[in-house]
Amino acid sequence: MVAVADPRTDRRDALADRLGVAAEKRFDDWRELAALDRFADAVIIATPDREHVGPARRFAESGYHVLLEKPIAPSRAECIEVIDSVEKAGVIFAVCHVMRYTVYTVKVKEIVAEGRLGELVGVEHLEPIGWWHFAHSYVRGNWRRSDLAGPSILTKCCHDMDWLRYIVGRPAVEVSSWGGLHHFTPANRPEGAADRCLDCGVEPDCPYSAPRLYLGCLGDPERERWPLSVVTTDLTEPGVRRALREGPYGRCVYAMDNDVADHQVVTIEFEGGVTASLTMSAFTPADRRRTRIMGTRGSLDGDGQRLTLTDFVTGEAESFDPLGTGTDARGGHDGGDFGVMSAFVDAVSSGDRSLVRTGPRESLESHLMAFAAERSRLTGVPVGVWD
Repeated sequence: MVAVADPRTDRRDALADRLGVAAEKRFDDWRELAALDRFADAVIIATPDREHVGPARRFAESGYHVLLEKPIAPSRAECIEVIDSVEKAGVIFAVCHVMRYTVYTVKVKEIVAEGRLGELVGVEHLEPIGWWHFAHSYVRGNWRRSDLAGPSILTKCCHDMDWLRYIVGRPAVEVSSWGGLHHFTPANRPEGAADRCLDCGVEPDCPYSAPRLYLGCLGDPERERWPLSVVTTDLTEPGVRRALREGPYGRCVYAMDNDVADHQVVTIEFEGGVTASLTMSAFTPADRRRTRIMGTRGSLDGDGQRLTLTDFVTGEAESFDPLGTGTDARGGHDGGDFGVMSAFVDAVSSGDRSLVRTGPRESLESHLMAFAAERSRLTGVPVGVWD
């Protein structure tokens, strides 16, 4: 790492100090960095979603290979603009679709590719976001409004769209969707609720209590890393309380400006008639995705960690534990974060772009599936993925 750009001085310097970045290569804005002659092989773009297009285009045009945080951009037109730009520039481009890089996914893909399920017919897939996670990110947090970050089916589930596309191995054709913002609205605000949890008389009985969530993170290194570090850099009780008093994460979930769906169901038809259903819901424990893959010779059930294959010829069930018995590899999306970064670095160093498991157009497809799902949800009619 040779340079860092971030307008938040404290976070920028903490990262730059850890990486040994020289003082003269620390910038307030990515534009300052982009104005210099190219001095590195690649760039990681992790700006807010609505600020992806500018740096992605500029750095690609300057010859930098690009690792871009998902989603590509909040709108369909902007996503296409980014993909057209990186393809025209000819640079290596990777979107952080980390689910492709987990050992769990590798095993699922292997079982399907070996033909052990026969011909694929359908997939059921659940993304259990978790009640507190949804409140943190999609009610109080940066992804709460579709005009700022895009719909939740994009910002949360372009991962899942991409994973389904990868496992099925065929282009998506048409999408239908239903759902909406069911709970986090002023109409569901409890009687006597205050605008901030710290002032609220009903807070002790509220599932979405900010003090319970964020003060409960103190002392737990993993939960201090996330979600607490998003709320404040002062990881003390006074620091957390100050942030809840002054910032958005202490506000009542029924008094926010959020508008993204908290529960949504999507059905997808792939080429050849294979179908998939995806359910995204806030009203679950925060857990790994759960999937059932149905084929003509067998079915595969997975909970994100373990797999059970039922053979229709023998009737026997075979179990797999790709993550290892007794292990908990939740950190870094079960290794997917490091997997995508390693693949990108290897691709750049070797010049072999095939090491990135999803090319620009395939990454775009998962986003078009999400935009089609949102259009279908709002209009009540099926939508073609490429329409």
